[in-house]
Formats: sequence, structure tokens, C-alpha cells
Amino acid sequence: MASGRHHDRATWLLALPFGGLWWPALGLGGLAVASLAFLCGGLLLSPDLDTRSNPSQRWGPLRWLWWPYRKLLRHRSLLSHSPLLGTAIRLAYLALLCLGLSLLLAPLGGPPPQQLLQMTAELWRQQRPLLLAALVGVEASAWLHLIQDGDPMPRTPRLLRRRGRRRQGGGSQRGSGQLRSGQRR
Repeated sequence: MASGRHHDRATWLLALPFGGLWWPALGLGGLAVASLAFLCGGLLLSPDLDTRSNPSQRWGPLRWLWWPYRKLLRHRSLLSHSPLLGTAIRLAYLALLCLGLSLLLAPLGGPPPQQLLQMTAELWRQQRPLLLAALVGVEASAWLHLIQDGDPMPRTPRLLRRRGRRRQGGGSQRGSGQLRSGQRR
């Protein structure tokens, strides 16, 4: 498992080459958006937001926004360290925070949530290729993180691990005297 410093170094080193992949199709805008999304994904929206980590500290005074996320998810759980699912959950969490903040600020003159949703839909219609490059950039940086950790698949949830052990320890192995991994005499 890589240290936070190794994750950061790899993110910085690969951001521009990743953005360069988008140059032929989207030009300079694609390169910039994909590179920045890769950096943001690796440095701010990392799978390690479920711990007290460099990415959570980078949020500065806003790091408390990730406290509920950290409390709800175990480190390297299926919901935080899964390819696609982990990134989708982090982006959905961030979107819900933005909508909640919008709801709180609407009485003070801020845009109401409906307006934010309309603006997002309009942006999606007008800039779909660049937004796709951004989403792929955030996901690619998460894959880099998971691969550096040694395996892009997360831990099996505790509940499923217990059930699997019970089934494996069926009648034929009980009298054999063999120990299953993790058992003590």
C-alpha cells in the first residue's frame, strides 16, 4: 500500500500525460480539463477521504464537510474504494452538500437548488465532451490510487466475510484437525 506522498507524486506526474490523451479529440480545452480533473480527483477527492488523510486536510477549514462521510464509511470499504462506485459516491456526496448549502443560502439571495440543477443540466447539454473528460479524469485518478494500494478491489464487507467462513467450515473439515487461516488452537 502506497503512502500519501507516493499517491500525491504519482498524481502530479501523470496528470498532464492523462490530459494529453484528450488533446486529439478536444484540443487544448480537453487537455486542461482532463489534467485538472485528474489532479482534483487525486488530491482532493481521493478514496482516502474516509480517513484523516492528506486529501481531507487539503480541504482546509472545509475539511469538516467530510466528517460525516468518514464516519459513515470504513476505510477501504466497498463504498469508498470500489472502482466507479467509490467515485460516484464521493461526487454524489459533494453534490448533496452543494444542494444543501444552496438551500440554506437561498433565503439570503443565493441560487435555489432548482436553479443549480437547471444550470448543471444546461452545462451538461453545452459542454458534454469536456464534462465527460472531467469525470473520466476524476475516476482515472481514483484507479491510480487503488492500483498503487495493491488491488483495485476493496475489502469484502465484514458481514459477507463471516458468512463465507461459516460455509467453508462445514462438516467435512471439523474433525480433520486443520486450521483455517486466522484460527488459533
